[in-house]
Amino acid sequence: MVNIPEYYAGKTVLITGATGFMGKVLLEKLLRSCPGVKSVYVMVRSKAGQSPEVRIADMVNCKLFERLQEEHPGFAEKIVAVSSDLTQPELDLSKEDQSILADNVNVVFHCAATIRFNEPLKDAMQLNVLATQKMVALARKMKHLEVFLHVSTAYANCDRELIEETVYPPPVDYRRLIDSLDWMDDELVSALTPKLIGKRPNTYTYTKAMAEYLVQQEAGDLKVAIVRPSIVGASWKEPFPGWIDNFNGPSGIFIAAGKGILRTMRASNDAVADLVPVDVVINATLAAAWYSGSQTLNRSKNIMVYNCTTGGINPFHWGEVEYCINMTFKTNPLEQAFRRPNVNLRSNPFTNQCWTAVSHTLPALLCDGCLRLTGRQPRMMKTITRLHKAMMVLEYFTSHSWVWNNDNVAMLIGQMSPEDKKMFNFDVRQLHWAEYMESYCMGTKKYVLNEELSGLPAARKHLNKLRNIRYTFNTVLVVLIWRVFIARSQMARNIWYFVVSLCFKFLSYFRASSSMR
Repeated sequence: MVNIPEYYAGKTVLITGATGFMGKVLLEKLLRSCPGVKSVYVMVRSKAGQSPEVRIADMVNCKLFERLQEEHPGFAEKIVAVSSDLTQPELDLSKEDQSILADNVNVVFHCAATIRFNEPLKDAMQLNVLATQKMVALARKMKHLEVFLHVSTAYANCDRELIEETVYPPPVDYRRLIDSLDWMDDELVSALTPKLIGKRPNTYTYTKAMAEYLVQQEAGDLKVAIVRPSIVGASWKEPFPGWIDNFNGPSGIFIAAGKGILRTMRASNDAVADLVPVDVVINATLAAAWYSGSQTLNRSKNIMVYNCTTGGINPFHWGEVEYCINMTFKTNPLEQAFRRPNVNLRSNPFTNQCWTAVSHTLPALLCDGCLRLTGRQPRMMKTITRLHKAMMVLEYFTSHSWVWNNDNVAMLIGQMSPEDKKMFNFDVRQLHWAEYMESYCMGTKKYVLNEELSGLPAARKHLNKLRNIRYTFNTVLVVLIWRVFIARSQMARNIWYFVVSLCFKFLSYFRASSSMR
């Protein structure tokens, strides 16, 4: 087989979800590492009064594309924005655009999806299942298509403990469910949702599993590959370490911990934190499409599924995540932290609820009270409420562990040339977690919060101030409580006199021993 850059040379590629986190990284990596690619069509809808062309132009001017701009200054000429809305009939494509795509596209990367875990079932079906159905139908009209790659999630089948690299049939036929949702009102759908999703925690994982099965059933003669990443985090190496541009998933939790707002969270210290860097996922995605697209002989007719996970190869646990976050943000603090970073993971729900009330709700109420007294708008309780909602969504994934089979991923690495293994590295055995977590946390500081490293001395000074305030407050509180007990309890006074006399006797003995020597 030809190597990966040679395979994409002269090819026309279509990407959905190119304005999303993974889509941006895919577009950048494809254009940078496969400069011979002919053109890249990106399906984008108009948003906030901006046309698809304007949105793409704004996107490629962000920091993510700076390295690409340096290495290939004319890269933007290869990007073609196609006006489209995946929720509309025929994807809202014009007849002209449909014809152009059918005549030219060689490779399709379907990355678009809603990643909101608590999306209403109707909306999740529309974005994750029906949109995929329309994309498969469009792909089947493409005359020169070599591979259709669908990006799913490793948690699509999280109701299983062992997840193989295969497509599992859903408990409900997707065609019947689509027909039923057409006539059901929102209230009825909401009432039926818990029974439909069963053991799965949310509509996201449920609809992603259904989308996989739909692709298998309706792909026909298409060459199809499915990539299942787990919890996608900041970049490991490319285009530079620590790049992240959103609060989704663990990133928002990390920032809340760094700001000192998040103090307690329900999670199992021993559960595997199956984080996977975004550049690892994208390299595996490009390699998977290359492998399926370049196989002309001796190719299995089965859909190739790749579990792009780290837990079974290079495990990292939530207890280790907690340690790395606390250490990184104490050394390199975020600006204007509310309290010193000190998040603690607790597996017991009752204990976690108690600590939540003490360390989250009570300080937030006190802070809002102070803001009201000074004539300012209270905001901490709103922040805490949003944080608790985010934690509830992630609780299922931080409290459980799964076993994923990675045989196809290992096979894919084995099929690559030494040059491709270096350029499209997704071998997570080489990943050093402590270094990655530090770059991830620093990435949230630099690229999400837009905080300059020049502000670190002031941030450290502020953190020391918070530490001194905490020590002073705790000391005064202990003294006050103890004085109340001493004043009201004869037993407390007796204990106090006993401790003082014991200390005095110990000092006297120590001095006598020293003088004898």
